[in-house]
Amino acid sequence: MVVEDVFDPANTALADTSAAAYPVTSRRFVVVDANVDRLHGRRIRAYLDHHGITDDPMVLPVAEERKTMATVAAVADAVGAFGIDRHQPIIAIGGGVLLDVVGVVASLYRRGTPYIRVPTTLVGLVDAGVGAKTGVNHGDHKNLFGAYHPPVAALLDRTLLATLDERHLVNGLAEVLKIALVRDAELFELIARDGAELVRDRFRTGGAEVLDRAVDGMLCELADNLWEHRLDRLVDFGHSISPVLEMKALPELLHGEAVAVDMALFTVVAARRGLLEPADRDRILDVLRATGLPVSHELLGPALLREGLAATTRHRGGRQRLPLPTGIGSAVFCDDVTEGELAVAAKELGELR
Repeated sequence: MVVEDVFDPANTALADTSAAAYPVTSRRFVVVDANVDRLHGRRIRAYLDHHGITDDPMVLPVAEERKTMATVAAVADAVGAFGIDRHQPIIAIGGGVLLDVVGVVASLYRRGTPYIRVPTTLVGLVDAGVGAKTGVNHGDHKNLFGAYHPPVAALLDRTLLATLDERHLVNGLAEVLKIALVRDAELFELIARDGAELVRDRFRTGGAEVLDRAVDGMLCELADNLWEHRLDRLVDFGHSISPVLEMKALPELLHGEAVAVDMALFTVVAARRGLLEPADRDRILDVLRATGLPVSHELLGPALLREGLAATTRHRGGRQRLPLPTGIGSAVFCDDVTEGELAVAAKELGELR
């Protein structure tokens, strides 16, 4: 559900959604990202107190390095101490990492507890806040543990982007570009024309269409395959070698930055195969750069490429199922990309920087 100014006490969207999910009591266990609490804590507490939800939310410091089962256990302990009923929803307010952690807690606690997502970052609004998946990292593996456990509601409020720093806005644009490149050429044109200005303006004016198209595109791709019975997924574009790259580069790369490098790499692969015109290849790379996203990384060597290709093949049921762009706004799946081909593309990508 798209909402405006979700923490205005006069806006009853969160309170009403929570009440509809469990009308017995208004009391809820609420988890707030520590960064969000620093920026919006006073307003959030005023809202929660006004609607009788809680006067003491759990404030959770989060980062990709803390997205682990240990953090899940800490939140679960706090949920137990609070004493929620079986069907009383947990409210998660924060970026993608917090939404994933709370989603895993909710999936495990009493074998399934409802929860509500209030994403506060661009990645959260267009990616982590929608869909059914939730997961946490383990060792060197991104999202190794998790579940398909959709929230009872996700409240999407773009006004929260006003306090997001520029790097995290750019980070989220990678997930918007992912949808644009595989299914929405018009969305790509909007980003090519307005992307830098949208970041500078924090999406306050002119950003509604970009966000709506990105969310609608994501939901359309997920709608008939929510539980991933089919593993050929266009939304996996940018997510082939990026999970390994992101974990190896921690804390240097944010999620969307690793996704951007992945998209750039497979854009070059597609062009080398003749699936993509050189002019389209150059335009895609130019737009990635213009928005402030990286298109290559020093770790993009043979060992990482080998590991990333093997990991994604295992993850996708023994086949690569690699989405490769066939133009701006369309893609096909390939199962025969070699390590050598990736190495040559990575070298070429470095030279194109």
